[in-house]
Amino acid sequence: MRAILAAVVGAVAVAACAGGAIPTAQVSATSPWITAALTDSRRPDADKARDDLRHPAAILAFAEVRPGQRIADVGPGGGYYTRLFAVAVGEQGHVYGVDRPNSAPDRPRAILAVAPQYPNVSVIQEGYQSWHTPEPLDAIFISQIYHDFHLPQLNLDVPAINRMLFERLKPGGELVIIDHSAVAGFDPARTDELHRIDQTLVRREVEAAGFVYEAESQVLRNPADRRTERVFDADIRGHTDQFAMRFRKPR
Repeated sequence: MRAILAAVVGAVAVAACAGGAIPTAQVSATSPWITAALTDSRRPDADKARDDLRHPAAILAFAEVRPGQRIADVGPGGGYYTRLFAVAVGEQGHVYGVDRPNSAPDRPRAILAVAPQYPNVSVIQEGYQSWHTPEPLDAIFISQIYHDFHLPQLNLDVPAINRMLFERLKPGGELVIIDHSAVAGFDPARTDELHRIDQTLVRREVEAAGFVYEAESQVLRNPADRRTERVFDADIRGHTDQFAMRFRKPR
């Protein structure tokens, strides 16, 4: 572990001497900062048990996560990705867990118990419609939450959310969206039934806000998923077909 952390520090130092961040071309699933994140001793066993299904090394590489970045993890849940980002971006980086307010005083959001373990993690509980960070972001990461923007009970303005995401990023910043795939043409008004969303709709909505589509990862795909079942159903939970797309804010 010490050797891995030393490699991370060395990578940051090289980037600083070069006058900028580590080039994205040098980010891979075996980058030392990604390895350090996966092997960090603070990771709960429950998180590690999900790694075979979530492919975190490949996802962090796809998201081009690297030391020194400022990242927003929107809808962080129990902090699975927040923990990984915190270690990967290092002491010179920062992670913002963007979540909804507590539903009740005795029911705090799970991310609030995670953040104190990492000095470079802050929690923002302003909801999804409009939230603020004290600095522009290098990346925004949204995993299995974008479909919630269409839930009728949340009454959110999705085009306004996407414009806000665009504004929060630095020029050249990235937006990565992972979600449960629905069949083509699935009506977003029915999101609450399956908690899935049509990938084509997501791309269209995000591009309408000014983002440029850049790439897609197939690592979370499952062709055996019929994409017609509720994601919480026992026979498909944890094994849904998921898309992962990366967008960029033009420089």
